[in-house]
Amino acid sequence: MTTSPAVEALTTPAQYEAAIARVRAAARAYYGGDGDIAAESVMDDAMYDRELLAVAAYEQAHPGQAAADSPTHQVAAGAAPVGDVAHTVPMLSLDNAFSAEQLTAWGESLQRRLGRPVEGGYTVEPKLDGAAIAARYRDGRLVQVVTRGDGRFGEDVSHVIGTVDGLPERLRTPATVEVRGEVLFTQAQFEDANRIRAEHGAKVFSNPRNGAAGTLRAKDRPYRLGLTFWAYGAVDLDGGSFLPAGAPHSEVLALLSAAGVRTTRDNPAALRCVRTIEEAQARVEEIQAMRPSLPFGIDGVVVKADDVAEQRAAGFGSRFPYWAIAYKLPAVERTTRLLDVEWNVGRTGVLAPRARLEPVELDGTTVEYATLHNPADIRRRDLHIGDTVTVYKAGDIIPRVQAAVVGLRPADAVEVPLPEACPHCGGDIDRSQERWRCVKGAACRLPALIAYAAQRDCLDIDGLGTTYVNALVASGAVADIADLYTLDLETLSRAAGSEKRGANLVAQIEAARLKPLSRQLCALGIRNTGRRLSQRIAAHFRTMDAVRAADAEAMQEVEGIGPEKAPGIVAAFAELAPVIDKMTAAGATMTEPVGEGAGEGPLVGEDGRPMKVVVTGKMTGPLAELGRTAMKDLIERAGGKSGDGVTAQTAYLVAAPSAGGKPSSKAIKAEQLGVRVLTPEEFADLLGDLLD
Repeated sequence: MTTSPAVEALTTPAQYEAAIARVRAAARAYYGGDGDIAAESVMDDAMYDRELLAVAAYEQAHPGQAAADSPTHQVAAGAAPVGDVAHTVPMLSLDNAFSAEQLTAWGESLQRRLGRPVEGGYTVEPKLDGAAIAARYRDGRLVQVVTRGDGRFGEDVSHVIGTVDGLPERLRTPATVEVRGEVLFTQAQFEDANRIRAEHGAKVFSNPRNGAAGTLRAKDRPYRLGLTFWAYGAVDLDGGSFLPAGAPHSEVLALLSAAGVRTTRDNPAALRCVRTIEEAQARVEEIQAMRPSLPFGIDGVVVKADDVAEQRAAGFGSRFPYWAIAYKLPAVERTTRLLDVEWNVGRTGVLAPRARLEPVELDGTTVEYATLHNPADIRRRDLHIGDTVTVYKAGDIIPRVQAAVVGLRPADAVEVPLPEACPHCGGDIDRSQERWRCVKGAACRLPALIAYAAQRDCLDIDGLGTTYVNALVASGAVADIADLYTLDLETLSRAAGSEKRGANLVAQIEAARLKPLSRQLCALGIRNTGRRLSQRIAAHFRTMDAVRAADAEAMQEVEGIGPEKAPGIVAAFAELAPVIDKMTAAGATMTEPVGEGAGEGPLVGEDGRPMKVVVTGKMTGPLAELGRTAMKDLIERAGGKSGDGVTAQTAYLVAAPSAGGKPSSKAIKAEQLGVRVLTPEEFADLLGDLLD
């Protein structure tokens, strides 16, 4: 559950003034320039929120000392470039909530302003992390685009007309209306933008948000960068009648979508209407859970009163409306220091750089390491040891370094050194592609790759331990995974030192050859996949031919594979084509059978959908021998879906007794949401024959 950022109290006027200066500097870095200088700010969103809350707390405690131009009373902290275009209706900020309790308190304050309970319900939609604009359509043609600025006046950025995905030059109807929303980079657009900028000798953007804000205002670049738009509202323009009088917020967005504008109704975390604050909180948690798989960044979830009459009755403050609030999610992007870069060699011989960081709290966990894609990417991002860097992480996504804050580079910083030889075997490196690899390929780490393939979650070749694997590799009998299927009794007996053990391995390997496609996929050891994701890929495509024919877009249709993972997985299958061909020729199963119990089982709901089950603690009773992976497999075999966090959609929480008898945080949350909590023994009884 999100909590308020820890605030360090300001106790003196000097501290208060210094905090205001820091907030303004951070806001100027975000809103100013062409996106290049934005990277010079050391203050990430979490730090900014803490500073602004500290300023507000000081002003509340010392009202007589509050600055007349305090950033707490201004849109964008008063730092956004203003421009000279007056807004039709002021474009205000949103107040923030950092916990369920604060969201409830906001709901109660809204009721007090109305003098009665909210009758029109609420809308819940993602808070997109980009730059706010107003797009003016006259007779269906987009004629002007204006930045938010200070909320009263903004800059004319109409030069972007025709370049923003989701913001059409013409509507499907000749309407006159002002559409309001967010311009941003999707993650794919952000990576492409930094590639293009590096090719033109420009500094890479520190993050998608800053880059989008700068790109929106840039006019004279020798290149063009793609942007995307999502509308979150609209107002009447020039007395136009496109918006029906009294239309609720949800209906306004539906009208915009029908007219051809992309809105917050039209994305994976789509706007949803709910009746109560409790339902709004549940939807917040659902959006937070899907955050890692979204193709764009969000920093929160917006809850609004849907009914326009209730919005008018609640009114506006100087900086934000009283009828809407932004529920801020834990930071997924922070700044920290790059201490070193370590080089590892993957199972296929690819050199994998890993950043060692000064520990930083990110998305609820302490992050000390982050991925760096490849040597070319390190150079493209101009990374130096000692740099302050921006780091991104959301959910299960591996943390990644996005960029260096070049303006904060220390004098003794040194460019990240690139390896001269393979870090694992000392051999030569193939530098012909961006992803460097040992010239030995998989042979460099072959024993590890074979041992991985033989483990229980993959081919389950019982008895093929490290010693035997090393002997097979050293003898040259095994050069890749496919060679396992061609081993004869004599070769295996020699490696195992016994004909009896060799015969057992022959039987185990024959059984492995017949295992379904999901196991064969898992054995390939493709990065960012494992047993569960291999099962989903196999279940989705059914045949190896279909898997190999899939492009990145098709691969994203598999649950758990987003735009970040898909290209790498597709590329890995292409690289492993010779090995896959050998496996096929050796008779390995390359199809996935449709389970006889598909759509059936004790964890299939009445609607035919899998029930979500969350497991916490070390299992006891009949489940005592099952680890985390085995429990997830068991849940899926029973027709359910394994989850990591308890939400309103969770059917069961299987909770083992905790130390000291105190309920876990998940158990407490389950009780709050009315989720049924089962002991391991009760869950085992529910599954019945599946445990036999």
